[in-house]
Amino acid sequence: MDETKLAPDRIEVLKKIEEYERAGRFDEDVENDPPAPELLPDKVDYLCKKWTSKISRRIANRVGDRFFLNLIKKDILVIDGVEGEEHLSALANGAVITCNHFSAFDNYVVFHCIRKHLPRKYLYKIIREGNYTNFPGLYGFLFRHCNTLPLSSNRRTMMNFMSAVNTLLKRGESILIYPEQGMWWNYKKPRPFKVGGFKMAYNANVPVLPMFITMTDDTRLGPDGYPIQRFILHIMPPIYPDKTLGGKLGAEKMRDEAYALCKAKYEEVYGVPLVYTTETASETATETVENAAAKLEQGENVAN
Repeated sequence: MDETKLAPDRIEVLKKIEEYERAGRFDEDVENDPPAPELLPDKVDYLCKKWTSKISRRIANRVGDRFFLNLIKKDILVIDGVEGEEHLSALANGAVITCNHFSAFDNYVVFHCIRKHLPRKYLYKIIREGNYTNFPGLYGFLFRHCNTLPLSSNRRTMMNFMSAVNTLLKRGESILIYPEQGMWWNYKKPRPFKVGGFKMAYNANVPVLPMFITMTDDTRLGPDGYPIQRFILHIMPPIYPDKTLGGKLGAEKMRDEAYALCKAKYEEVYGVPLVYTTETASETATETVENAAAKLEQGENVAN
């Protein structure tokens, strides 16, 4: 790999990832995105009730599908396979899907691999506020209309967001969330999970279906000078809410079990133990997995 041909912005991002991992700042963004304008309640139609929203959604999904299928056809977006398709029956009555976040394309990898198993034709995606309010052109149009559920710094907008998420899950839709939060480009390790998405699943009484994408380097280099990544989507057993627990403990249990599954898959595929460069984060990760393992040993099945 010729370092003189590496994209400067990718070099900067990778250095920031190293810095943030050492500091245990796993949920922070590393991309140099501009400040996000505040998303106000009247600027987003979460449940796509307006006829203009319905038309825009139809167009955006067709355009987006053609765009990504063309990337697959040209071998730019490379999906080598899917493991664990037998677990997709958990999507029958709605689910929260979790996945590691390392690329602007990873949500389409998930959708492309599971689309035939979605009882309803859409996969909803929770996205950051800036992705919804900042981007112009084609990417902006797709971010706003491809069944996206943007977060917001506005309290009233977030109330609408939470209500919409609950409505969608209870009517049987599937929603993709990134429990790690910020995107870390080409980062292979699972990062510690935030509990928010698991609260959504617990409150709506739907399962969490953990997924984890692993990567290998292609022999070809991308325009940024780094190897193109080849992806495999791993689908783990679903995790169902334990209604004998309260909302807080129930959501935390689902989070810990999902993280443990992703950690185990990482170690299985890459053949190395999951170790972070920050001691505090390593201890936290170890404690999370040990807690989940201890509960399983007491007879609590991850899948039910």
